[in-house]
Amino acid sequence: MSEFLKDRRRALEEEFFARYNRKLVDELRQKQKREALGSVSGITDQAVLDRILALDIDHDTFAALTLVPLIEVAWADGRMDARERQATLRAAGEAGIDTDSPAYELLDHLLETRPTLELMRTWKAYVHELCADMPPNERDELKENVLGRARAVAQAAGGFLGSSKISDEERAILDELEEAFDRS
Repeated sequence: MSEFLKDRRRALEEEFFARYNRKLVDELRQKQKREALGSVSGITDQAVLDRILALDIDHDTFAALTLVPLIEVAWADGRMDARERQATLRAAGEAGIDTDSPAYELLDHLLETRPTLELMRTWKAYVHELCADMPPNERDELKENVLGRARAVAQAAGGFLGSSKISDEERAILDELEEAFDRS
């Protein structure tokens, strides 16, 4: 076999295996992204997770998407109650946000310092655009996932002797959050 032919054979093999390896690496990365998003979102439907990933939403973006409503509800009355703070941190933990992650650190800061109105405006605009590209069943699942945690925070500070009354301010924020999902 000539040297030229040997070189071409090697080049063919390397190209073939390089493409195969790239495909395997890409599949592994996609699987890791899906698992991370599933951990943060609580969503288990693989098709829904793939659809969210196709919209270029990773676990960090989803963390922000789910944390803003918690923060807004907790600050609804203009102050941060200790029970609201605990409920928000608990909801973040249940959403898979690690205590040593940048998302948790930002959340902790926003529970100390009230965010500007621009955060809520940006969140609503993002959700509105996101939901415009989602099928209704996926939008409903996302909406319930996000709003369910926000309701838990609203119920944490309200009430008397263990009842779970949601204040008028918290109800207004919850309605505003829900409307962002429903406008599409």
